[in-house]
Order: sequence, then structure tokens, then C-alpha cells
Amino acid sequence: MFPERLKALRTGRHITLAELADELNKMFLTEKNHENTASQIGNWERGIRNPSFIEVRKLATYFSVSMDYLSGRIDSENTDLSKLFIGGTELYFNEQPLSSNDRYEIYQLIDGYVHGKKERKDDGYDHQEELDLNY
Repeated sequence: MFPERLKALRTGRHITLAELADELNKMFLTEKNHENTASQIGNWERGIRNPSFIEVRKLATYFSVSMDYLSGRIDSENTDLSKLFIGGTELYFNEQPLSSNDRYEIYQLIDGYVHGKKERKDDGYDHQEELDLNY
């Protein structure tokens, strides 16, 4: 499962093996003789070799997925936002930390949206394209 997930994540970002190796080496500074290489990652994708725990953790961090997802232990990366807002994890929005008051107000906004959604009529349009997140 790991080889397929790794390849899918990499190709989903439209990056080559060499680009992934370079990105990992920039993101996680290591000694020159321990840097990631395209052939090393290719061997992982083909199932010829298995990465160490440290390498799997680096890949999970780079792709913003859990190690459980990457290794095939779980099939999806679903997150219940309500648990995220009431949990102890520090949350950021556009690199700005959210205070406990911010978290509560955002939770209330989302809760109101979800409950109000039941009352709205579907007009047949996909309004997602109108949202500009400045990315």
C-alpha cells in the first residue's frame, strides 16, 4: 500500500522523483551523505526498498498526511472540524494563531452555516469558484 500511496501523492502534485528528493532535502536538512535521492524514492515507489520510520515521517509531513494514511493503515484523511476546534491542537489561519475566543467564534460560524444550510434552497450553481482565498 505504501508504494501506491507515495506515487499517487507525488504524481498528484505533478512533481518528479528528483523534485521530491530536492524538496525533502531542503525541508529537512541532513548531512550530504544522507540526503534523499530520486533513485531512492523510486525504489520506495516500486516496493524494492522500504523507507525508515524517519523517512516516512518526512514524507507524511511534506504531503500533509498522517503516517497511518501513507502506510495504508487508514483509508482516508477525514477530520471532524468540531473536534479540531475543541481539541488542544494549536490552530492557525494564514499563519496567524487562533486564540480560544477565535476558535469558539469560528466554531459558532460553522455550526450556524451547517444548520442554516438545511433551510436554503439549492439554486443549481456551484458557488465554490467565487471564493478567493488569496493563494
